[in-house]
Amino acid sequence: MNATSMTVAELEINWDRPGRGRVGMFGLIAAEAAIFTIFVVAYLFYVGKSLTGPLPKDVLSVPIFYTICLLSSSLTIHLAAKSLRRGSVRGFGILWFATIALGAAFLYGTATEWHRLIYQEGLTISTSLFGTTYYSLVGLHGFHVVVGLVGLSIVMALMLLGNVRSDHADRVEVLSLYWHFVDAVWVVVFTVVYVVGR
Repeated sequence: MNATSMTVAELEINWDRPGRGRVGMFGLIAAEAAIFTIFVVAYLFYVGKSLTGPLPKDVLSVPIFYTICLLSSSLTIHLAAKSLRRGSVRGFGILWFATIALGAAFLYGTATEWHRLIYQEGLTISTSLFGTTYYSLVGLHGFHVVVGLVGLSIVMALMLLGNVRSDHADRVEVLSLYWHFVDAVWVVVFTVVYVVGR
């Protein structure tokens, strides 16, 4: 035989496996994406099929400012993680707090919109099919924002207690993946509810 033989010892394969936290977060994101897909499809299927009002075009106002706040928080959390990786805990803290503030502003916008819809427009979850699907979809997203803010706030508290260092950058980046997911989902929800569904 003329073929060159090689022993297994000569082949060195360097496999850089992703961390468990990152793999776990991607698994969670995949599961959550499936849930959101069901809610989005249900909203799209039932939009315009309500027999009673109000209709989306009559009561929904586009939350542009609060959408900008939420989407901007993806930038601040990304920069915060980069700051921590570079060793700037103070810079991390400032950007992390900005992320929390932007997320809280978005939640405030959702709460004021819901208050207006319920008390001024009379749209509740049981008013019509539109009310049911709207509050279910936007509420599911709002719940995920709350969960994200709780996680961000815990990290912020740990940072203020002096328990966050640059060697925690990988863990911070895992949490930031969840926040990016929440922002990406809002792009879909915003498009479905406030652009296509109106």
